[in-house]
Amino acid sequence: QASRNVFVRIWARQKAIKGGQGDYALSITQPIMEFFEKYYNTDYPLSKSDQIALPDFSAGAMENWGLVTYRETALLYDPKTSANGNKQRIATVVSHELAHMWFGNLVTLKWWNDLWLNEGFASYVEYLGADYAEPTWNIKDQIILYDMYRAFAVDSLVSSHPLSCKEEEVNKPAEISQMFNTISYSKGAAVLRMLSEFLTEPVFAKGLTVNLTLYAVDRTPQLKLPHRVHDIMNRWILQMGFPVVTIDTGTGNVSQKHFLLEPNSVVEKPSEFNYEWYIPINWMKKSGEQDQLWLLQKSAVHKPMKVSRGQWVLANVNVSGYYRVNYDLENWERLLSQLNSNHQIIPVINRAQILDDAFNLARASIINITLALRTTKYLSLEKEYIPWEAALRSLNSLFLVFDRSDVYGAMQAYLRNQVKPLFDHFTSITGNWTTVPLGHNDQFTQIIALSLACKTGLPGCRDIIKAWFRQWMQDPDNNKIHPNLRSTVYCYAIAAGGVEEWDFGWRMFKKATVAAEAVKLRSALACTREPWLLNRYLEYTLDPEKIRKQDATSTIGSISSNIVGQPLAWNFVRARWEYLFKVYGTGSFSFSRLINDITARFCTSFELSELKQFQKDNADVGFGSGTQALQQAIEKTTAKIKWLEDNKQQVLQWFISQSA
Repeated sequence: QASRNVFVRIWARQKAIKGGQGDYALSITQPIMEFFEKYYNTDYPLSKSDQIALPDFSAGAMENWGLVTYRETALLYDPKTSANGNKQRIATVVSHELAHMWFGNLVTLKWWNDLWLNEGFASYVEYLGADYAEPTWNIKDQIILYDMYRAFAVDSLVSSHPLSCKEEEVNKPAEISQMFNTISYSKGAAVLRMLSEFLTEPVFAKGLTVNLTLYAVDRTPQLKLPHRVHDIMNRWILQMGFPVVTIDTGTGNVSQKHFLLEPNSVVEKPSEFNYEWYIPINWMKKSGEQDQLWLLQKSAVHKPMKVSRGQWVLANVNVSGYYRVNYDLENWERLLSQLNSNHQIIPVINRAQILDDAFNLARASIINITLALRTTKYLSLEKEYIPWEAALRSLNSLFLVFDRSDVYGAMQAYLRNQVKPLFDHFTSITGNWTTVPLGHNDQFTQIIALSLACKTGLPGCRDIIKAWFRQWMQDPDNNKIHPNLRSTVYCYAIAAGGVEEWDFGWRMFKKATVAAEAVKLRSALACTREPWLLNRYLEYTLDPEKIRKQDATSTIGSISSNIVGQPLAWNFVRARWEYLFKVYGTGSFSFSRLINDITARFCTSFELSELKQFQKDNADVGFGSGTQALQQAIEKTTAKIKWLEDNKQQVLQWFISQSA
């Protein structure tokens, strides 16, 4: 029951229900529903709430009114085999779908061109609902990792699009499918979070109540906002992209510019706002937080931002604004000095921001890449999850372009030194990896420590993993590997092994009765270094008796993330595109992810020409929901080619100098 009589039920396979796999979702449904009833100031609109886990279901979940359908991994949890991350995903997905019972179902968008209102809103408040159900997790800050930075990656391309477009631009089924993308979900969430921050959460929630009252059991043409707020938000909704805010602490000058990953690219889509935004800037000095500033023009002088020697300025405190921040070189140096001397003075979420902004400013040739690399030097002192995760995502973009080059060895040596204190920390507090820490985010950091230590070849790490996996192989019914660590252990053990380890993993995958465990094994099987095993695995994706149809494209994506598997997966997809598109592509939202995965390493002129030829050869077949992703892959590959020409030698020399 929620705050009134609402019948709540979880449905799944009988074996899963008897095994208690629905208990966690049932336990959080009531508090999440209570939260949204208070948040919207509107009762849950139905007398019951059924949620069902389906073994074969292509979407993550679907918010059917009163009967929400889920993949098993998004609803079922077994504490014996499910990781902390599986539990968090269930909390956020359940929260997302229940949020739709009001915003999406009780009030529905007028047409698909404004899909962002439906999905962006649910993607924002899912963190609020999950936070209410699990208040010790501090989950709200994770929106920058899972939504804001994902949106930035796409929205920095000239092939991006505004949150909202004209109705006539979205009429065909393929055009509608393409709207279910990172912009609608993640940019929508980030922009609404920014609106909530500058209005304050109570005012934002009251505005939602007004919209629900006005349009209940009806279609909303747009978000009803006060006139002044409407003027601010139009610049974020009706034009693509986002700004980089540059602060000169020597003069106090604050300016904005449309941020583009490739600075020489030409934006052909006109904007009535000339790609300028009204920008709320929360900022602080070393001495503490300052009064909020609004940048309402291209540039302005804000005298309090002119600081003396020894002071520094940090903008976008709490990372509430949807923009990146750049500084004059002296201020960057002061921030780096602060990180290396006492990083805890800077808020945790802003430590992540400094890392992510610096690397992406460098990718866009706005700052020097060596400055971005220097932001990672303090990581040997860092114990918090969000900065480490932000750093890994930025560094992974370097791994993807350098793991086939002479930079890779020096890069590994440097990161091995940086992660060693974190690895030693968890070795100490977990009794040599025999337990996991209590804190929710600490558990995620422990996974990073183990994964990066093994990735960079830290002595002892791979030996531990191989011993754990070998112990399991000797006693298959007694898996002592902690669920949190299984994805990492399975992957590196299979990568270090041969056909014996792979076949064992395959047998355990086919035997798995918990979906989360099956996903870990299915992904890990893609980690083998044996080309013949990878090719066999690719063929398995075409057989629904071996790999469920819903999992085929994500399995191909996992294989492509393997440096050995990437060219095999690319050749496989090119050779079978027409079949893959016919069987898996029509109406599938997963095709954009598949194209992103198989092209993630592309950074040479030859790969660019292959990509363009692939686009030309299959123009008649089409690309469905992957059409935009393919164009973005061409744009990203072009940008990486130019960036490598300008930066590869600098990166190599920096890593060599640090690991000498």
